[in-house]
Amino acid sequence: MADQPTRPSAETRAAEREEAQTSAQADREPTLEEERRAEELELDPDVVEHEKEMAERGAKQTGEGRIP
Repeated sequence: MADQPTRPSAETRAAEREEAQTSAQADREPTLEEERRAEELELDPDVVEHEKEMAERGAKQTGEGRIP
C-alpha cells in the first residue's frame, strides 16, 4: 500500500462514472448442461420456506428505508 494517497486521473473518474450507471446483469445465458443440472437439484424445504417469508416480508414493508 502506498504511503501517500493517489489522485485518480480524469480517465479513471470517467470510467468510474460510466460503470456506476451500468446495471447488474448476467454475462451470458446458461448452457444447456447448466440448465439441466440446475433442474436436477433438490431444494432444501427450509430454504424454500425462508425465501417465501422474506419475499412476503419485503412486499409488506413500510416506512423509512423502504425501497419502492
